[in-house]
Amino acid sequence: MRGRRATPAPRGKARRRTPVAAASHSTRDLILDAAERRFAERGFAAVSVREIAAEAGLKNQASLYTHFRNKRALYEATIARGLEPFTALFNTGDGDIAATSSRSLQPDRVAAFLNRLLDHLAAHPHVPRLIQRAGLDDAPMLRRIVARLLQPVYTQGMRILAGLDGLWEPADLPQLAAGLYHLIFGYFANVPLMAAVTQKDPRSPAAMARQRRFLEQAVTGLLGVAPRH
Repeated sequence: MRGRRATPAPRGKARRRTPVAAASHSTRDLILDAAERRFAERGFAAVSVREIAAEAGLKNQASLYTHFRNKRALYEATIARGLEPFTALFNTGDGDIAATSSRSLQPDRVAAFLNRLLDHLAAHPHVPRLIQRAGLDDAPMLRRIVARLLQPVYTQGMRILAGLDGLWEPADLPQLAAGLYHLIFGYFANVPLMAAVTQKDPRSPAAMARQRRFLEQAVTGLLGVAPRH
């Protein structure tokens, strides 16, 4: 006679992981995640605080105001969180590619910097569209916020480009900076358009691997550093 089948472990435990995981993600972060998506998709003016609160899972929008003074403060905090890792990346070990000349700007350091940058953009793909929308917005207030928050990143980048040992004329460095920005950030900012045109997912693992290889070759070429073989 066969023995009774063992009773499978209740599935309730697996379902309970969701609230545990959510609890580890602070309410403030949940609000910022929702705001990042919404502001990137539709811009500042078209998104309501009530909508963001609902997407973040809050009971009402009053709960949101315990974390952010108003919609403008939420918008500013959303952009600041998106840009903070980029500023930090310029100043941390492997990500520090600041060099005194193009000869000391090694391909491996450039590749490490780009990989860490792309890792962050892959985890926060809405940030480039958020910045792009803010730059196109007609509201001077929004442009001032973005300009102020982007300034440290721009300053650090220009400091690195100025050390390229005469590869580029000083007057051309802002154009070089803009070109590098669009090469790196533009890919993510235009994902919906590329997906519609190519009928492929630009963020698939294979597409991201190709983008990493392309960026390494393109950026090292613009910086006058021989790419790795």
